[in-house]
Amino acid sequence: MKKSLTALLLVTTPLWAAAPFTAEQEARIKQLIRETLVENPQILSEAADAYQQQTQKQQADVIGQVIEQNKAALYEDAGSPRIGAKNAKLTLVSFTDYNCPYCKQFDLLLEKIVQQNPDVAVVIKPLPYRSESSLTAAREVLTLWQQQPDRWLALHQRLMAKKGYHDDASIQAAEQKLGITIEQPDKQSLETVNTNLKLAQHLGIEGTPATLIGNHLLPGAVSWEELESLVKQQLAQTP
Repeated sequence: MKKSLTALLLVTTPLWAAAPFTAEQEARIKQLIRETLVENPQILSEAADAYQQQTQKQQADVIGQVIEQNKAALYEDAGSPRIGAKNAKLTLVSFTDYNCPYCKQFDLLLEKIVQQNPDVAVVIKPLPYRSESSLTAAREVLTLWQQQPDRWLALHQRLMAKKGYHDDASIQAAEQKLGITIEQPDKQSLETVNTNLKLAQHLGIEGTPATLIGNHLLPGAVSWEELESLVKQQLAQTP
């Protein structure tokens, strides 16, 4: 009975009540850990992979919550231009800047993805991070989307085609080349930009381009092969 009681006490003794390791024991434990890692270096790789997967899942969960809470602003905002299918099975959201060199390259891939996938659409969310002319260009395009929705894409493409930063002169030159006259950006364009900035903040976007593909936030520009693969995967998962 006494032995059973002693065993029970050992089992139920809280961990914090255990005696601390001696210096010799701590040294031996550290040595054993080091020897194990040296003999089995794949443990570090496996731990890093597990951590990365866990982090990605947590990020996806957070992004999923943000998307659910802001679905209308992301996908159904009347002030945001879009290309591709009218009744899309999959809609991407592109946060972009008319002064971003990577956005200029990636924008061509987004146009290609909707051309090759008739059930895909892309919502364009100008995000003027780079300079004052980023805001000017964004508001001009958004205003044209509201006033002449059949002509906004031509201006968008021309602004994206320019190498380097825009200024007022280059923006006006692009409009004149297309025969477009915008007397003044409308109020709605500024409201749309402010909404885009808030959405970007909620999603943790720190630069452009950034693209929502399902619940996956793609930071930066990627190759055509990677973009196509991500879109195909998401289409396969979408009922």
